[in-house]
Amino acid sequence: MADKLVPHFHNDAGVPVIEIGVREFMCEGATAPFDHPHVFIDLGDDDTGVCPYCSTLFRYRPDLAADETNPPGHIVPADREAA
Repeated sequence: MADKLVPHFHNDAGVPVIEIGVREFMCEGATAPFDHPHVFIDLGDDDTGVCPYCSTLFRYRPDLAADETNPPGHIVPADREAA
């Protein structure tokens, strides 16, 4: 994993499902300062996974790019991931 960036997702809107184009990612819950501990989630061969902190259901969709979500706007910008 050190050779590639792991996308971070947030759920400020509180939607029940976020569709994503990756199988390995981090969930932050809401954006800081209201975030929960950042959780690494690996879907493996599954198409769905649930964050154990905020209960957001993440659904893998292969037609989405790594920086796309449905609904839009749930990816944390790469320049803020390191903050």
